[in-house]
Amino acid sequence: MFDVRVAEDGRIQLCGRLDASQVDKARAVLSTVTGAATLDLSELEYISSLGLGILLEAQKRLSATGCGLVVTNLNDHIADLFKLAGFDLVFDIR
Repeated sequence: MFDVRVAEDGRIQLCGRLDASQVDKARAVLSTVTGAATLDLSELEYISSLGLGILLEAQKRLSATGCGLVVTNLNDHIADLFKLAGFDLVFDIR
């Protein structure tokens, strides 16, 4: 199960398992982001390579406009994936 929630403060929360079957849902929400935004991954249990690609796609698009994604609350497993993929150099992780 995967869900994307957008809070009133603009924070985007990814919940559950972001795998190949869910990338369209994540892309649909992330494609609407036009400025700096915060991604809260506190409830994300799993992310596939395609899920990572969706995040990178959004980051590249936003970086071209001088904005970007701030990624927060990564669990240890996802933090390790970000580091292995070099995403710790691409994203502002807090």
